[in-house]
Amino acid sequence: MEIYLIRHTSPKIDKGICYGQSDIDVQNSFEDEVVTIKKNLPVTIDNIAVYSSPLVRCKKLAQCFSKEITFDDRLMEVNFGDWELKPWDGINEEELNTWMGDFVTIAPPNGESYVQLSERVNTAFDAIVKASGKDKIIVAHGGVIRAIVAKIKQIALKDSFNIKIPYSHVVKLVKDDKGIHIKEGLILSECN
Repeated sequence: MEIYLIRHTSPKIDKGICYGQSDIDVQNSFEDEVVTIKKNLPVTIDNIAVYSSPLVRCKKLAQCFSKEITFDDRLMEVNFGDWELKPWDGINEEELNTWMGDFVTIAPPNGESYVQLSERVNTAFDAIVKASGKDKIIVAHGGVIRAIVAKIKQIALKDSFNIKIPYSHVVKLVKDDKGIHIKEGLILSECN
């Protein structure tokens, strides 16, 4: 079985704004980005099961692959709580520094930690893998894809931001009798 993890296209939001589960639309470059994404997929995707975060930046992309899509809230990006749609430099400095010191286990006010995101995402991923024998496309977010890849590669969550997942990026997974492994699309940066 092949599984394609696809990050949504460029969102229509100014740089420097904190967003996670806010429902942000896509940039005008959407159509061009879809063409690039499709070059990284099999020629025929008619018999592929498509799963997606329900947020519009993922939903629009998923609709380019199929009319039958399973939307799953567990595939949504991290919830930044009270910080959603605030400029990063406008967030309380003490709260931000505390979170940055341990973003894995500390949640923003009224948000969720990276551990919480990872648990819900990987529960969804495990269910998706077990569903039907079809190949799969999962359209999601950077944090979601990092959490899945970190589990597969057994990378500590604190180190998972060394995994680069640009907008419109495709990571190809293969599930065989030895388990799930990454076939293409993994970009690792230097570890600090």
